[in-house]
Amino acid sequence: MELPAAPHYNAARGIRAASVPLGEYWQSLTRLQTEGILGTRALSLQRQTSSPVAPSGLKPGAGDPELRTTTNRGLHEFLLDRVLPRYTRPGARAADLGAGTGALGVRLRELGCEVVAVDLRPGQFRADLPFLQMNLDDADFASSLGAGAFALVTSVEVIAHVESPIGFLRNVRRLLSPGGVAVLTTPNVDNAPARIKFLLKGKIRMMDEIGEPTHVSPIFWDLFNRQYLPRAGLRLVEHHLFPPRDFQLTRRRFAWLMRALARGLRGPALFGDNHVFVLAPE
Repeated sequence: MELPAAPHYNAARGIRAASVPLGEYWQSLTRLQTEGILGTRALSLQRQTSSPVAPSGLKPGAGDPELRTTTNRGLHEFLLDRVLPRYTRPGARAADLGAGTGALGVRLRELGCEVVAVDLRPGQFRADLPFLQMNLDDADFASSLGAGAFALVTSVEVIAHVESPIGFLRNVRRLLSPGGVAVLTTPNVDNAPARIKFLLKGKIRMMDEIGEPTHVSPIFWDLFNRQYLPRAGLRLVEHHLFPPRDFQLTRRRFAWLMRALARGLRGPALFGDNHVFVLAPE
């Protein structure tokens, strides 16, 4: 059986498969192992070296300081405690979009998943996982990864960075295998502090000049549910707010006032600095 060419890197347009999508490449490797042609260790090495980019300083453990993340403190732990264990199983294929250092990908592997990490910037990646450099603004990046190839897609604090959130969600939908789910997080721009900031200054919290400079797409709860998800062919399975019934990014001396305001206003997203969405195909 001839092994298909591994994915390769095109500097102009990001990763593209040489002859087959990544999912089919992995399936071919698995068939070779099943037929006894390729051993388990060889399969593991093939997966680890199939990346077009060879990030330096690979670190094996989630606790390594090289794998620290810039997301809000405790957000990964919240996902690992409250959400992800229900959607992971040994051998499930997972794609972590916007993987950063690889911290979450390593934790997914510890839960038994076969993980591929995807990010635009290989220089920050530090985990010993298969890594693909890819531009998530590409209109059809799912075809390069493998349509229908993943039981789980994670994307933590990424959708606010892409130019077309609906286009991004459509690609997420295409990546999911039957019964698969996606777990996404994004800044909560509907909470009480965000409403006060917009009222007083006309600016969107965490999206202004003192926020993350690469935030370009605020995700508003109403539009996300009423427009984005139906257009992308997705439905909401679960919704969480982090931190629950509190605010991590608000100064402590004002947090009590924001909590009181949130209790007095109407809406499903008045608490928390981050949305956590679990999505599935319609």
